[in-house]
Amino acid sequence: MSDAPDQPVTQASPAPRRSRQARVVWGERVVTVGGDAPVRVQSMTNTDTVDVIGTAIQVKELAIAGSEMVRITVNTPEAADAVPAIREQLDRMGIDVPLIGDFHYNGHRLLSEHPACAEALSKYRINPGNVGKGEKRDRQFGQMIEAACRWNKPVRIGVNWGSLDQELLAQMMDDNSRRAQPWDAKQVMYQALIQSALQSAQAAREMGMDPNQIIISCKVSGVQDLISVYQGLAERCDYPLHLGLTEAGMGTKGTVASATALSVLLQQGIGDTIRVSLTPQPGEARTQEVVIALEILQALGLRHFNPSVTACPGCGRTTSTTFQELAKEIDDFLRAQMPVWRGQYAGVENLKVAVMGCIVNGPGESKHADIGISLPGTGEAPAAPVFIDGEKALTLRGDNIAAEFHAIVENYIRQRFGHAA
Repeated sequence: MSDAPDQPVTQASPAPRRSRQARVVWGERVVTVGGDAPVRVQSMTNTDTVDVIGTAIQVKELAIAGSEMVRITVNTPEAADAVPAIREQLDRMGIDVPLIGDFHYNGHRLLSEHPACAEALSKYRINPGNVGKGEKRDRQFGQMIEAACRWNKPVRIGVNWGSLDQELLAQMMDDNSRRAQPWDAKQVMYQALIQSALQSAQAAREMGMDPNQIIISCKVSGVQDLISVYQGLAERCDYPLHLGLTEAGMGTKGTVASATALSVLLQQGIGDTIRVSLTPQPGEARTQEVVIALEILQALGLRHFNPSVTACPGCGRTTSTTFQELAKEIDDFLRAQMPVWRGQYAGVENLKVAVMGCIVNGPGESKHADIGISLPGTGEAPAAPVFIDGEKALTLRGDNIAAEFHAIVENYIRQRFGHAA
């Protein structure tokens, strides 16, 4: 053990990524994926794609929440016919978010027989395990790549362990059984996932696909499995990688599992676009998965989307709920205002606000924030000092602390970020 207090502590930061860069385009909107682009956020609708208005509304909600690409199911001729209408509705609403078509089993026919659908989509998701078997697989996969080349669309070759190419898996199991020391079944599964993706990518390139327009994913549902597969995948290719657990789950389980797996990989410099596949709670908005994805990237310091609010969890010193209510009010207030502020105040997403509940850490945390308030804890004087840029600026008292602090925050934003805009 080293005893060197005078040596600096290594500062943690995500490792640099080394992938190619793809371009997902609709009109003037260009979303770069990979290379030096920010890690992108994706989501997927859960509406019936045939419901043009309902799907367009949900796409709009996801886009406003922060999703930079939105995937929709294209599973029937009726759904394929609806895609251009959905795109038209979005364009009328001023929503230029690129649409990704999610194809399984019959994607080759839908893209070939519905050219308006192929053109209206900005990217195709192809699952190698669901494009057919034997010679039919090669032909049908080729039809989808041909459509991508014809319309100049990128593709995501998305392998999923729930629908892995069974012929490839069986072959690899047979090969493994002949090893002097066979691998365990899970290791063979990992290799099969990676090989399916890379072999399909190579086949697409041989058919004329631009290698810079190929994105890869190998989705599984276990945290450690996802980390293992993507570490192996990143060692073997430089394609942009799409991260996400295939069935993360519901509520806290899905949130924690996604945050854990994605954070480990992103910290290692693995991953160029993410999706949190969260099962919505009854009555919960679909946009919750986008909120969580944004929070993961912001917590890692990879991107900033909304001002951060630091708040203490509370203890025996804070039996009053005042600071909890104020923290929620401030957080809700900042999120609600961000769609407006983002266009008015450049850099406002980097704002740091602290709402603390007692004298122990309150003043210190408030000083570290851009603007902070330390509310009185149990038995403390009914006074709330406000700190601005590390200095105590004033003290609030009385029954209108929340409203007064709101006004102080708004004034600070105007003064600090208004000039930048």
